[in-house]
Amino acid sequence: MTTEANGAQEPKGDADEPGWEVDPDDESGAAVVATVGRQLRLRREAAGLRAAEFGRLIGYGEDLVYKVEGGKRIPRPEYLDRADGVLKAGGLIAAMKKDVEEIRYPKKVRDLAKMEANAVEVGLYSNHNIHGLLQTEEHMRALFDVWLPAYTEEQMERIVAGRMARRAIFERSPAPALSFVQEEVTLRRPVGGRMVWRRQLERLLELGQLRNVTIQVMPTEQEEHHGTGGLIEVLKFPNGTAVGRSEGAFGGRPATDPKDVRVLELRYGMIRAHALTPRASRALIEKMLGET
Repeated sequence: MTTEANGAQEPKGDADEPGWEVDPDDESGAAVVATVGRQLRLRREAAGLRAAEFGRLIGYGEDLVYKVEGGKRIPRPEYLDRADGVLKAGGLIAAMKKDVEEIRYPKKVRDLAKMEANAVEVGLYSNHNIHGLLQTEEHMRALFDVWLPAYTEEQMERIVAGRMARRAIFERSPAPALSFVQEEVTLRRPVGGRMVWRRQLERLLELGQLRNVTIQVMPTEQEEHHGTGGLIEVLKFPNGTAVGRSEGAFGGRPATDPKDVRVLELRYGMIRAHALTPRASRALIEKMLGET
């Protein structure tokens, strides 16, 4: 790292760090970044600072300053903090962090995270992969590495960051009731290699110890199975409303009509009934871990 005269440090390679680009297809997100960039430029110019001088004072390159002010790049939190101090904004620029913190994540992920943040009860059934909320970072990166067509490095970082941010649901207070049903095969697949697989199983055991989290395994040998339609998600909210989604129902679109949600609740309830109990599921995962 290089240290400027005022003590600011420029993160090595920050100008090219993936994951902070603006998604051109995310109109609402791009509008927020453009507004923040415009405010930064106006304040900089009002202070009589050229882009190069301003960048030196906050520890970033001139090119990055132009990208941020032009709405082409999402400013990092520390960028806004330093800009606030240099421009003597009294916290007004630093306050913009709240406006841009979520824009780094894909819009679909932001919308889903907002629903999860408000839900008091969440039911999730996964049959292809371990559910994203349960995945370790290593596991999810291994999954995305083999996706076709391949993700660019920028896309990869944006998706991983969004999925990692959703894990805040486990730290909410009051804690929502979280129920997961995983197909046995998703737990036996050594995604990313043996060590990544081991850490993923350990993560499941760790989360399963939380009082508000229930993890059940659907045995591959189970004959009666109501989950052949694919993934199911059911979220319930404090006001009594609910939203559900399933790959095999309603064209995969979110369902809010009570009758449609009831169909998904029925399917999910039957899936849970035919899965192993939480205690038996934990024992199976421990056995898998011992075999790795």
